Amino acid sequence: MSVGDVLLVDKVTGQPGDAIELTPLLLVDGTTVTSDADKLSKVSVKAEVVKAAKGPKIVIMKYKNKTGYRKRQGHRQPLTQVKITDITA
Repeated sequence: MSVGDVLLVDKVTGQPGDAIELTPLLLVDGTTVTSDADKLSKVSVKAEVVKAAKGPKIVIMKYKNKTGYRKRQGHRQPLTQVKITDITA
């Protein structure tokens, strides 16, 4: 990701326009790849909440043979759309 990217992440508390801080897991700077937790503790990623979103519809169907048991269930994962505003290393 880089500054200006818009990402979908798991639901984050906050209203559209709120600033949040994300935890970096991996830092790629040219040919240097950093995954050390001590070095990543100095890196900060700031993002802005754009809007709430939902994932694709997942249909869960349960069925048992010869008993007449059928159960249909659906799920949509709540997501949040965020825009990366600042990355400091």
